[in-house]
Amino acid sequence: MSNLVNIREVGLRDGLQLIKTNLSTELKLSWINKQVSAGFTEMEVTSFVPPKLLPQFSDATDIIIQSNKIKELKPTALVLNIKGAIRAIEAGAKKITFVLSASEKHNQSNVNCATDQSLSMFDEIIEISKDIKIEVAAAIATSFGCSIQGSVPEMRVLELAKEMAKMGASEINLADTVGYANPNQVKSLFSELKNQIGCTPMAAHFHDTRGMGLANVVAALQEGVRRFDATMAGLGGCPFAPGASGNIATEDCAYLLESLGFDTSVDFDKLLELRSYLSNLLPHEKLEGRLGFAGKAINFKNKLL
Repeated sequence: MSNLVNIREVGLRDGLQLIKTNLSTELKLSWINKQVSAGFTEMEVTSFVPPKLLPQFSDATDIIIQSNKIKELKPTALVLNIKGAIRAIEAGAKKITFVLSASEKHNQSNVNCATDQSLSMFDEIIEISKDIKIEVAAAIATSFGCSIQGSVPEMRVLELAKEMAKMGASEINLADTVGYANPNQVKSLFSELKNQIGCTPMAAHFHDTRGMGLANVVAALQEGVRRFDATMAGLGGCPFAPGASGNIATEDCAYLLESLGFDTSVDFDKLLELRSYLSNLLPHEKLEGRLGFAGKAINFKNKLL
């Protein structure tokens, strides 16, 4: 299995959607540039959702246009429906991630339609994108449980993943939206997922709601996952899922991976400088992540330092 692991920063989307501080376009771009200089090549920089619902992303088009000017970066955007996908495509996004939920109740809460309707939308987006140079990834929210519905059948997650892979998804991302997952569950689901989606890459999106986030990363690694979402300082959570809280912290995830011998291409000095910058930028927000407070261990040797 590959020793290279891609950490996709989603703090500018998942992180900002649950905080009270409204960052300007200029400050968001400053964050993006600083993180690229720390070795990140893919960042989910915005979400094409109705501004009246999430004003934080009213500058989505400008963020994509400006991010596209950073040659080292693949800027990605989250979309929930066809209208959002078209807006992202018109803005010039290099990759869009379409999200639906394995939980019917969460899908209704999040996008106001049934999961099967979202699946049909995804199929249409794939058709729209066929003649355009854009990558369309699929993310399945509440793959490990839902705070509205409760348990989510594993077979439903696998059924959706198989369909979306067959339609042409560039990757299948299983998301633990409300932090219900445990390592045994992660190993079981990703083990089965490999059998359902063939050569389509797997990705994981974990929350640390109950302190299981990094343990779940290790479990996913053991099943061959090499793509992980994370947010700086563990910011974020789904505003339409009761009890959702922060993602795994980017800095902690990268530190874990490097300590296990994986290559993330992260420059930790610059990453910790960014963490400090964000603490000043968001003085009224609760920041998580152990590395930001403790710093690197004396015997830690990152390959780039």
